[in-house]
Amino acid sequence: MWNPDRYIKQLIDGMEKSREALSKDKCWNDRRQSLLRELSKTLGRFSDNSGRPLQARQLEHVEISTMVWERIEYTVDEGLTVPAYVVSPKEPTVRKRPAIVALHGHGWGSREMVGLLPSGKPNVNDDHIPSGHGTIIHQLAERGFVVVVPEIVGFGDRRLTQDNGGDDPKANSCFPLAAALLLAGKTLAGLRVYEASRAVDYVLQRGDTDSQRIGVIGFSGGGMIASLVAATDDRIGAAAIYGYASTYRGSILARRHCLDNYLPGILQHAEMPDLLGLIAPRPLFIESGLEDPLFPAEQVREAIREIKAIYREMECEERFAFDLFEGGHEMNGRHSLDWLESNV
Repeated sequence: MWNPDRYIKQLIDGMEKSREALSKDKCWNDRRQSLLRELSKTLGRFSDNSGRPLQARQLEHVEISTMVWERIEYTVDEGLTVPAYVVSPKEPTVRKRPAIVALHGHGWGSREMVGLLPSGKPNVNDDHIPSGHGTIIHQLAERGFVVVVPEIVGFGDRRLTQDNGGDDPKANSCFPLAAALLLAGKTLAGLRVYEASRAVDYVLQRGDTDSQRIGVIGFSGGGMIASLVAATDDRIGAAAIYGYASTYRGSILARRHCLDNYLPGILQHAEMPDLLGLIAPRPLFIESGLEDPLFPAEQVREAIREIKAIYREMECEERFAFDLFEGGHEMNGRHSLDWLESNV
């Protein structure tokens, strides 16, 4: 009787009705421009130093089998230096290669996404540390992509000093970073989207990448970042979102998620499928496991229906594709890799 469940339900229901009423007489293209403005306000301003030189430098260069691994770093802002892995084909080519910015999920950072242990060492003993990232990065490099995997702020080597150490390689600084940024009128999602856009800057300044063929992929929390940077940065030609696309109501609000998922006031303007629809008319691929407990299949299907309707309205439905596979919260790639080859 004293529980606030009814109040919250009425609040969310009311916002849904308001969004439906506002969008009823608007075509998607008009609504899209309004949503992009509101999304920019929600994320917070981070672009004051977007033209700052990255001062990128190589830290390591290793040739493994058919691939070249680089460890690099670049500076995106005062006090924000980003380490990243770059995985690319060893075989020389006279043509510039397509590039992918790959954004990892919650865990031990860029090392996890490229298949390394939390220490940075190769997994030579096949130590079993659960990870949903699979071997997507290696497979993309084998298909001819230059793949840039930045360490997302708050994870791995980019945790706050107070959160370093301890026995849990998946420990992160999401909550204190998000809290500090909220008090400053910004969001952690906004900072991560800004840094992802700066990763695109890095791709463009490399001599081996094709500026007209840049894609972004992201898994789980990295999927959120990938979806938002693809929506706001037109230099990205295609996006593949793994283990994230759903609805706020059916996933983010249905259980406790990391604080970085909550964009202040966003439900006044959009549900998650609307934000994913901002990527249209550029190509978009959605992948999700049917047994994913974090982003239930029913909600993923609802998001797919709504995104498909947006692409249909923009007369580019053929640029939207999806795959629901038998599996959990993990990257699979059984169809997305071919799709990326065709669309980036």
